[in-house]
Amino acid sequence: MDIIVTIIYIVLFIILMVFVFSIGMLRPFMPKKEMALVLVVAFFIGALGGAFFLSPIYSDMPEITSSIDKMMPGNEETLYLDLSSSTDINKLKSDLSQIDGFKSFEETGITIPLWKFSDSEYEYFNYAVGNVDSHFTNYTVNKTDGSIYIALDNYSSSEALKSFADWYKLVFDGPISYAQIHAKIVISSSALDQVEESLLAKGIVASSIDGSVQTGLNNTNSSMLSNNEFILVCGGVGLVVGILGLFFDSFVVGKRRFDRFLRTKKKR
Repeated sequence: MDIIVTIIYIVLFIILMVFVFSIGMLRPFMPKKEMALVLVVAFFIGALGGAFFLSPIYSDMPEITSSIDKMMPGNEETLYLDLSSSTDINKLKSDLSQIDGFKSFEETGITIPLWKFSDSEYEYFNYAVGNVDSHFTNYTVNKTDGSIYIALDNYSSSEALKSFADWYKLVFDGPISYAQIHAKIVISSSALDQVEESLLAKGIVASSIDGSVQTGLNNTNSSMLSNNEFILVCGGVGLVVGILGLFFDSFVVGKRRFDRFLRTKKKR
């Protein structure tokens, strides 16, 4: 929300509270039985003002928090990507490296979907994959969905895919038509919006994000009240302001008596 609109909404809510306070100050001129009605009206006005003026601002709190985190120097974000094997990884890395705040791009692994394995096929792949390439030291064969995940350690996805595809063609006489490449990008928090826009322009959305901004968003979202709860709180604020207005004269008189008591005590 625009900062000017935010200020206007807050001022309008304050004006409503001044109106509620003014109604409460009319207590000397109203029957006592109408005091309850004043409190009901105060709660209603507070809730209405909260729903129309403060609720939109409150809903933007996660965005405000993330904006502050993005401006903090030293904050970093890690974006995890799941890319198609048809993606030009070198061009993607080159384009992202041109963005101010880019720190690193790392290919972390590949997933090769095959078919749902039988027990014997599962045992075979568990044994064979590690012998396909000396770099395949960390891999997982998923029996349920029939996929093979191979972690990349100082090894590019293109080299790993070529090595596996050559072995697969030799053994099963078929091509590997598709694979998924997993990558990790580390950037400054200030570059998050620009990096996400650059990825989106290529049809890529991060599967997950870790870092100061995401942590702040998660913490803010988890601690926020629901919209209805927030409106009730605003109604409570209106109720308190109404009570202050109703008993303002009593507060003033009490304060004057207390001050007079203190002055008299000092003279003694």
